[in-house]
Amino acid sequence: MATRRSFLAAAGAGLTVAAFRADALARAAGADKDAGPCPAGSLAGNEDYWGEIQRCFETDRTVINFNNGGVCPTPGPVLDQMIRDLRFTNESPVQHMWRVLEPRVESVRVGLAREFGCDPEEIAITRNASEAMETLIFGIDLAKGDEVIITDQNYPRMITSWEQRARREGIVVKKIAFPIPLPSPGVFVERIAGAITSRTKVIEFPQITNLSGQVLPARDVIRLGREKGIAVFIDGAHAFAHLAFRRDDLECDYFGCSLHKWLLAPIGTGFLYVRKAKLRTIWPMMGADPPLDEDIRKYEQIGTHPAANHNAIAAALAFHRSIGTERKLARLRYLRDRWARPLRAADPRVKLWTPIDDDAASGGIALVQIQGIDSGKLFGYLWNQHRIVTSPTKHPQFEGIRVTPNVYSTLAEVDLFVDAMKQALTKGV
Repeated sequence: MATRRSFLAAAGAGLTVAAFRADALARAAGADKDAGPCPAGSLAGNEDYWGEIQRCFETDRTVINFNNGGVCPTPGPVLDQMIRDLRFTNESPVQHMWRVLEPRVESVRVGLAREFGCDPEEIAITRNASEAMETLIFGIDLAKGDEVIITDQNYPRMITSWEQRARREGIVVKKIAFPIPLPSPGVFVERIAGAITSRTKVIEFPQITNLSGQVLPARDVIRLGREKGIAVFIDGAHAFAHLAFRRDDLECDYFGCSLHKWLLAPIGTGFLYVRKAKLRTIWPMMGADPPLDEDIRKYEQIGTHPAANHNAIAAALAFHRSIGTERKLARLRYLRDRWARPLRAADPRVKLWTPIDDDAASGGIALVQIQGIDSGKLFGYLWNQHRIVTSPTKHPQFEGIRVTPNVYSTLAEVDLFVDAMKQALTKGV
């Protein structure tokens, strides 16, 4: 059973095991070399390998952060690069930031394009998924009466943006519902298809829902939209550097994401992808000169902003590649299963809203409910009694706490969470 004393003891052990090392990137690369051609699934439970990865992070081990779906800490070498560039900027901002550091964003653009599998001239660096998606939402030309299809599980910021366009311009926003766990990909596609009319101009939804981690059939809907001449905007905030896919796997024309989630880049980084042939269809949110009409950089015209943050994306990409998406995803599922399966087996009151038995439908995010216990109170209990951070989630169809460990999370932390949840099942909160 988890107690305050056992938590503190484990936290102290975590500090020893996962203490920051200045040679973090070299250690991660070394771990990759030692692992050799080991399959991702076989490596998922290798604590020697993942211990080296954990040592790359300088995190507060007196807190168990299982809300990495919100924002993640960044590895040591990434943070170091950003701090170095901030100090360099501060020495002579006009010279150092604008003339030395800012041009380096082109290398970041190339690196992201390589990872996503597209032309660098199709990648704009943004500050988050909201900025990327709102550029699409507010940038596409729509007329009064034109229809947009979204879901009631879209990210709230995107829903708010579409509803503002409806209030201001008279477009029609059609919000569909769908069950989770999703019985099959076809069920989602059918719900979307059933809402399409001759006035439908846009479909927008998340590749992975932020509420439950349900993976949605993005490519199937993109193909449906293309057949009918409908633009499909994919919110990939939780997908990029989490699921193993590239642009051509989705066949998408529009995609936006945050990089301070699963890529572990500095807070305030993201990207927007727009296929070259579609650049003229999306206006930038801030004014850009006519020569930029077909230039992806028109979406980066946001005024003065720090170059250090977006340049450090390059270091985050290097760290990510030292692990590899397949290995990362296998580890995230391993950590998820280590808590989700024992809890599901422990008591029939435990309800998992995420289809953890279907790899195609889920990754490292999962939503769990203890039926009979208010999810907000469960969240408070975990924090107040055990210093475990989760995310309380409520929707008309479901509720629970969203649990998202990451590659720096230890097995001891996961096991303490299981013990704390079992204590809640036995004694309440």
